[in-house]
Amino acid sequence: MSEFKIGQREVENVNILELKGYLDAHTAPKLEEAFQSLLRSQRFRIVVNCRDLSYISSAGLGVFMAFIEDVRNAKGDIKLTNMSPKVYNVFDLLGFPLLYEIFKDEQEAVTRFFPKAK
Repeated sequence: MSEFKIGQREVENVNILELKGYLDAHTAPKLEEAFQSLLRSQRFRIVVNCRDLSYISSAGLGVFMAFIEDVRNAKGDIKLTNMSPKVYNVFDLLGFPLLYEIFKDEQEAVTRFFPKAK
């Protein structure tokens, strides 16, 4: 079975999910549960740090699509960060950069939840 772990922490009222390992059909339910838990807790500002994500399948990508509408309907968002070129290419191939903001750095993603007043 594929190794997959999710770390979770909070920074400036933004929930950070840190993905590690292989996200595929066997491990996708762990990510689903993490998103469901955040939504049940009314936490809609989510950054997914992919620094240690070494592989993602279409089943893993499907988890992101399953939750984005509910999160955005609650005035939140899911932002993605720290992708390796290999993982980014999978997201890019399926058009995810058009649907999600993807950042090189976690802190940049966190600050995007708080637009500067003009």
